Amino acid sequence: MKKALLLLILITSFSSMAQTAHVDSAFIARRVIMDGDTFLVYSFDEFILKEFNSKEEKEKYLKLVRNVKRVMPYAKLAALRLQMMEDNLNQLTTKKAKKKYIKATEDAILDEFKEQLKKLSRSQGKLLIKLIHRETGNTTYEILKKYRGSASTMFYGMWAKMYDADIDTKFDPIEDYQIEYIIKNAKLE
Repeated sequence: MKKALLLLILITSFSSMAQTAHVDSAFIARRVIMDGDTFLVYSFDEFILKEFNSKEEKEKYLKLVRNVKRVMPYAKLAALRLQMMEDNLNQLTTKKAKKKYIKATEDAILDEFKEQLKKLSRSQGKLLIKLIHRETGNTTYEILKKYRGSASTMFYGMWAKMYDADIDTKFDPIEDYQIEYIIKNAKLE
């Protein structure tokens, strides 16, 4: 009888937990006192169990998780640097000063990240292009065209095509739902 009562309490607790708002981690939803014993009822963050149809599908998903975790910091940093550069460019008055600042910023970024970015795989590079769009709202093509001009953008576009990538790739939260889920679940935002 006690086991049935305890099971009933747990089931009702879980259904009420689905209705309560919760924060980032588990918290005590309430205490249940039964026969002098106190049971703590916890509420946990929602999670989704996904069953994979094959081992290859599971490995592909785990590879995507690793890639997102590796590339997301670069995308966030790119968005931050782009915003800083835009703010600084707005303070400059002459076209020559702006062009000089863009070149100096590009050189500094290349010096800092060139070797690290060279170590990215093709799939990580493609993912970085998508995540830059997600973070900035602009495709890599649009960013390059704005700061480097059409000729350089066309060159970088052809260079990307050699590696089976497209600098005009956009992040679509519906199509790229797994990436969005990984970012939110790993708290990479």
